[in-house]
Formats: sequence, structure tokens, C-alpha cells
Amino acid sequence: MSRPGVQVEVVDYPAHRDLLHRVRHTVFVDEQQVPAELEIDALDPLSVHVLASDPQGQPVGAGRLTPDGRIGRMAVLADWRSQGVGEQLLLALVDAARQRGWREVSLHAQLPARAFYARQGFLPHGEVFEEAGIAHQHMRRVLDGAVNIDNAAEAVAITTALVHRARRQLWIHSRVLDPGLLDAPPVLEALRRFATARHDKQATFIVHDAAAIAQAGSPLLGLIQRLPTVFRVRQVSDPIDRALASACLLNDAGDYYFRLSGLRFDGEAALALPARSRPLQDGLQRVWERSRDCTELRALGL
Repeated sequence: MSRPGVQVEVVDYPAHRDLLHRVRHTVFVDEQQVPAELEIDALDPLSVHVLASDPQGQPVGAGRLTPDGRIGRMAVLADWRSQGVGEQLLLALVDAARQRGWREVSLHAQLPARAFYARQGFLPHGEVFEEAGIAHQHMRRVLDGAVNIDNAAEAVAITTALVHRARRQLWIHSRVLDPGLLDAPPVLEALRRFATARHDKQATFIVHDAAAIAQAGSPLLGLIQRLPTVFRVRQVSDPIDRALASACLLNDAGDYYFRLSGLRFDGEAALALPARSRPLQDGLQRVWERSRDCTELRALGL
């Protein structure tokens, strides 16, 4: 959800210094007990800053992009959280990096905020570490081209992003609904949000073994059964399609995540790359047309 009237813009640091630090001091120093001397540093005058203001022009959020491509000092006042302000700030900073021709941006996410950043395409990298006495995770997002997905944490993050970024359409080709991936809590939550949004949504699943899915009793299956108008499922029937070992997830925003082996997490992914995602979608459409409806999954009383 987002509250109407919030304006997010890139601002001049010297002219808006007091407003930016008012937000940051409230969040980091007053709330999180970060030492005040750590809140302001030498990078501030060199960085790109964004400021979120309410309809009365009062500051409610701030963030910055440093010269080395790191997003940081993301802060939203307590009364304005969970209303889309943080997402607007983050997207403004990503856009600022893209306008400068940077291929990648990174950030240090506090652990409770990892899912928030994952929804915007940031992938975890490395081990958890401590910064200013608070546990953090390094995360990065490639802005131009594809990225290799190497492990389960990255797979969950990119899948969460693709579901969250979908406008109205999702395509998912998975042999048995990818245990450990499509039923991961961040992914399930993203699918619930997608399915319950007010405007029309459609998620199309192509599976290989409905009986195995039914026997496993995936949490995702329960969601599919509760919302049959949103989630459509078919099982491959053509011998050529049954031989497919790959798995694929894509949306109508030009995002995709493709794996040569559906039994592994490693693969290739990209955001906003329709030149690559469109042929994958065309291929899934042909498989869908050759497949049969999985009515047996709808009939289960789970």
C-alpha cells in the first residue's frame, strides 16, 4: 500500500541537508541507538540524495547513493512505514544509478529488511556481518543484463522479485512446484500479494507430475486451490515436453529466471530484459497449449 501525496525527488545536499538528517537522526540515532557521529560521514556531500515529503512538505524518508554505487542511509519515519515510501525511495536511487550508466548497485541491508530489498531485485552476497552494532547482509542488483544465480538464497530472492514485479501475468514452468523455492516464505508471501491485488492477475503453472505434487502437499498447492481464478495449472502431456529438464519463471515486466535443470537452483536471471524473456514466454505458451488441465489438483481436500 502507498499513502497518496508522498513526493520523492533527488535533492541538492547542501540545500536539504537539515531535512535529510532530521529523518536519518530520528531513525538511526533515536530509534536504533546508532552513535550520532556515525550517522553523518564524508560521503554525504559526494552522494546522490533522495527525500520523501508528505503533502505538507514535511520530510518522511531519505536515502543516498554513494559514488561507488552503494545505496544506503535508507530511513522512513515510523508512521510512514509499510506504505510504499521505502520502495519509492529505493526505486528513485536505482533510477539515478541507471541514469549514470552504472551496471550494478549494492547495499548493506539490515536483516529484517532483506525481504524488502529482495522484492526489488537485490540478491544476497556473502555472509552476514555487523555494522554499527547491527547485523547486515550485503546485497547487489545488476541493472544492465543478466546475472548468474548460484545458490538457494539467490534463487529465493530473484523469484520473490519476479513475482513482486509482475504487473498482471506470471508464467511458471516447474516439474513439481520446486520444493524449497516456490514454497519459501518470501515467495509464498509475494504470490499471495500478487493473487489478492485488486486488478486482474493471472499465474500460469506448467507442471510435470501432478500426483507427486498432490502427495507432497505443498503450501503453494493450498494457495492455488483457494484462488483458482488466479492460478491456472496444466500438466505436460506431449512426449517432447515431458522430456524437458529445465525450469523457468517469467513475468510481464520483462523479467525472467531460467534454469537448465529444474532440480538445481543455479541458472540465469535478469530484470527488464524483454528481448530474452519474450522468446521464453513464447516457448511456454506453446507447451501450455499442448498440455492438459490438472483437475485432480483442484479436487484435493487439503
